[in-house]
Amino acid sequence: MTSPAFALARRGRALRFVFTGLNVAFAAMCFSVSAQVKPAAILQDLKSFREMGSVLYVAAHPDDENTQLITYLARGRGYRTAYLSMTRGDGGQNLLGPQLGPELGVARTQELLAARRLDGGRQFFTRAIDFGFSKDYRETLKIWNKQEVLSDIVRVIREFRPDVMVTRFSPKPGNTHGHHTASAVLALEAFKLAGDPKAFPEQLHDLKLWQPKRILQNGGAFGGTATSAGAPVVRIEVDGTDPVLGETFAEIAGRSRAMHKTQGFGNFGRGGGGPRWENFQLLDGEPATNDIMDGIDLTWNRVQGGSEIAALADAAVANFNSADPAASVPALLKIRAKLADVPNDPVVADKRKQLDRILESCLGLSVKTTIAHSEIVPGEKMQLHYSAIIHSSVPVRWIGAYPLSDFGEKSAATAAIDLVSNQPSSRTAIATLPLNTPLTQPYWLREKPETGMYRVGNPALIGRPENPPVFPIEQVFEVGGQTLVIDDQPVEPTTNDVSGIGGKKLDVIPPVWLNFASEVKLFAPGATHSVEVEVSASRPNIGGQLQLDSPSGWEVKPASENFKLAKAGDTARFMFTVTAPKEPTVSEISAHATVDGSRFSSKKIEIAYSHIPSQLLQPPAELKTVCLNMATRGREVGYLPGAGDDIAQSLQEMGYKVKMLGEDDLTADGLRGLDAVVIGIRAFDTRPNLSDRMPALSAFVQGGGNVIVQYNRPGRGRSEKVAPFDLRISQERVTDETAPVTFLAPDHPALNMPNKITSADFDGWVQERGVYFPNQWDEHFTPLLACNDPGESPKSGALLVAHDGKGYFVYTGLAFFRQLPAGVPGAYRLFANLVSLGK
Repeated sequence: MTSPAFALARRGRALRFVFTGLNVAFAAMCFSVSAQVKPAAILQDLKSFREMGSVLYVAAHPDDENTQLITYLARGRGYRTAYLSMTRGDGGQNLLGPQLGPELGVARTQELLAARRLDGGRQFFTRAIDFGFSKDYRETLKIWNKQEVLSDIVRVIREFRPDVMVTRFSPKPGNTHGHHTASAVLALEAFKLAGDPKAFPEQLHDLKLWQPKRILQNGGAFGGTATSAGAPVVRIEVDGTDPVLGETFAEIAGRSRAMHKTQGFGNFGRGGGGPRWENFQLLDGEPATNDIMDGIDLTWNRVQGGSEIAALADAAVANFNSADPAASVPALLKIRAKLADVPNDPVVADKRKQLDRILESCLGLSVKTTIAHSEIVPGEKMQLHYSAIIHSSVPVRWIGAYPLSDFGEKSAATAAIDLVSNQPSSRTAIATLPLNTPLTQPYWLREKPETGMYRVGNPALIGRPENPPVFPIEQVFEVGGQTLVIDDQPVEPTTNDVSGIGGKKLDVIPPVWLNFASEVKLFAPGATHSVEVEVSASRPNIGGQLQLDSPSGWEVKPASENFKLAKAGDTARFMFTVTAPKEPTVSEISAHATVDGSRFSSKKIEIAYSHIPSQLLQPPAELKTVCLNMATRGREVGYLPGAGDDIAQSLQEMGYKVKMLGEDDLTADGLRGLDAVVIGIRAFDTRPNLSDRMPALSAFVQGGGNVIVQYNRPGRGRSEKVAPFDLRISQERVTDETAPVTFLAPDHPALNMPNKITSADFDGWVQERGVYFPNQWDEHFTPLLACNDPGESPKSGALLVAHDGKGYFVYTGLAFFRQLPAGVPGAYRLFANLVSLGK
């Protein structure tokens, strides 16, 4: 017999899974942390339940948010508080590792989520791509699809329903990142459109109009006068101590901000230093005088039938017994029953979930679904171990656990379990992952992006920070005559869990992954090279056929290769012969494997940092094929890594033998036999003692070697220590990747040998010309190039070369670290000249 609660949980979904065991006994099991929630945290959450205020903070990038304000509003006042970031920070640099572009965006997304877990906020995004530094918001709005970004912001407003919006930046152009100004311009326009039925009417099938009360700019000042350009400014003090953690809001905010470790915020301070005030200036909407929430009903009285809920919630707070949280369960159930009659909207829906979490905590109820392995191939069976425990004596019946996937069959009826205090209960089930389950890939990376924008096929995902659970589960309970449904998902228990969900989430993988030996392959026109492809098995006894897909003009032999892999983890390597066209061109070759009639074409990328959950990306396996005329001189190059780039691999593809160097190798013996040494990006930033090795590098140059130092950031006293001669790094950069380039020393060897560099070699560059150009240098240096963004004077510090003794010292802010992995032909030709100087 199927219970009413089970029917409710099922909600019409057909299920297919088989229970293989039922156990009610003490066991060594993992449970979610909800059973161990401190009474102070329950009381704090109950107080927050009474608060109906909502604030949406809007800025451009990860790290732009005001973490202390978010902490104060979310933890101090108990408001629903969220941060909407225009981008995922994909255009920045990475201080921790080699990930750039979309991979960096994935890491920074997780850093923001880690920050929100600390400060109590929620996280949203638009589809806009961080394309690097922009000096003009009009350029930003030209590269982004303005209407699509506006649509995304309006969607978040209509879904989250903030009473007040706050921008980090001014909509007036100023001396700041163009993305910053654009974020405020778009937020202000979206504020006006969210309540307009003519604006993005397609959203109104699922959402309703919403008009926030006001939109303010957050000045973020410490003390000072309460005026801004003569206009009145609302000031609020954002200090306080969190009663649950025992930390000040400044300390929590410091830990939150420190999650931005890929940007070097790992040592961000813990806050303090006196009272903290925040300034707010009205941009639009109703004025405020004393507080940003002036004139807004922050109580349950704002919703139909809410006055009784408010009274019940006040009583629950007043009568809460920290020594016996379970004593609040009858009061919570009464609130829950009344809340069921309140008309639904996104805020009420959030409050229902919050109340259920409070109820779980007071019951001491904890549930968890675990699996032995978190990587599953579609069509495979999974053994699910459901566990539940209660730490109170309140009668609770566990009806069952029900996956929310359509498997085409009804589930078998299951026996209900009456939970006994402090006695773990468990169920074991077998479920099949549907064959049509898509492979794990961040939803915004599933389709190739457009210029400035990610493409998202499912509008319901827009704004979300990450993918929804692959295999969602509803755990259904009966308590006090009411049905309690807890959202769950399978996880693999881990010893060092930073996921926020109690373990490693489920990832969907193919039976085989494919990978090219390099990201870029260089060809002379008409040349033939071997291209290596690796096939890796995720499951045993996998066989199939491997093929390359090439564009017109490229020849690939053989047409296919058969493979058979006996064990999971086995790999096989296959060589294909690829012949380039007769004329220079840049193309892509992709790989795919056919297994049991199904086609698979993904490679495996793992992002693993200790401060965020590990991330699996599975983009298409593709090889950038570059057909170009390029000559090189010299044979062996030393490479000293910095913050992380792929230049070493690019040098190998150019035909050089690369020796990886550490700081201890920067000696006469360690550098002997090398033709050149290339220093990775930001090496002097990430290696504090590297400047001490400059005498050895200088001696290497004087003896006939070349040293090429890529960009470093200015400041902290390091600007003068990245070269043997005086050199001062500035903030100057050229963000327009199409900016015309002037040759200042056209006869210099670096522009002529072994490749004649012309303006055509600067075609096809990506994201930027370069960053952090020197603006002062010793007379030993010869500037070779000048370029500038529109409306600016030429910058001549992009490429500086000093002839010293028998060799050359090069400092360059040109973005070779982006161009070479992108397969830009002219960047390869110019870099080859720098390595070849004097050879």
